[in-house]
Amino acid sequence: MELNVYGVALVPVIVGLSELLKKSGLPQKYTPVASLILGLIFGLIYVAPGEPKKGVLIGIVLGLSAVGLFSGAKNSVVEGFMNRNQK
Repeated sequence: MELNVYGVALVPVIVGLSELLKKSGLPQKYTPVASLILGLIFGLIYVAPGEPKKGVLIGIVLGLSAVGLFSGAKNSVVEGFMNRNQK
């Protein structure tokens, strides 16, 4: 499996699109599912067109990476804010 720079650059795009969906009314609990679906779409259509197995695998990696990136950033900001208020 080969994931080039363009594929990795899709992770923040997926995070942004998921946030856009959330702001347009998607319940927050469905955001990870939306990220996974977007990852699959990008994996199948953009990263590996014509190779469904590879597209699905890369799409899952992209979607789950987007969920982890968002979660990690959110938790870091919250922890930083909480630590600042405790001092």
